[in-house]
Amino acid sequence: MTTRDPKSIIRIARDGGQDVEVEPLDLGVRVRELRKARDWTLEQAANQAGLARSTLSKIENGQMSPTYDALKKLAEGLQISVPQLFTPPQRDQVNGRMAVTLNGQGAAHATATYEHELLAEALTKKLMLPYRARVRARSMEEFDGWVRHDGEEFLYVLTGVIRLYTEFYEPVEMRRGDSAYYDATMGHNVVSLSDEDATILWVTSLG
Repeated sequence: MTTRDPKSIIRIARDGGQDVEVEPLDLGVRVRELRKARDWTLEQAANQAGLARSTLSKIENGQMSPTYDALKKLAEGLQISVPQLFTPPQRDQVNGRMAVTLNGQGAAHATATYEHELLAEALTKKLMLPYRARVRARSMEEFDGWVRHDGEEFLYVLTGVIRLYTEFYEPVEMRRGDSAYYDATMGHNVVSLSDEDATILWVTSLG
């Protein structure tokens, strides 16, 4: 069994205080992978990080143990956090899933207060549920209490004027282009204020 020279070990604190030990060569392999994933030359990556090209070359080849300041510059240049320099991505394979929903071809689901059009219906095991809704309701009395469910939700007004009611906030009047992001476990309802039914885009997290 090979014993590692303690002087050759880089020790860095992760979030949460747990130290991580890596050998310079391990760091170098990771940095090279990150650089090549961005299609950068050594010169380009060094300029992004504010390091000398020779310094970056030595890091990639495991010929030097960089200081924390150098690691920080390197991480900032690669637009990642310092711990990510030592943590390879959990998923090596790109997931190329995609679904296109043409206008008006989403799955219809009507309720007494909304007409929902479910988007990207062909994809299973989604992390988000996107849908377009026509808001029929004109008052809170039309709802059987608050709507609430797991996850978080993003609302974007497409047409018309709405009023967003939430359990813990004052009602908000919203027009085309306005948006809101909120905890969906908090009671919430939407009503139309315009003469015609307003339409909104809703995206709900499923995680």
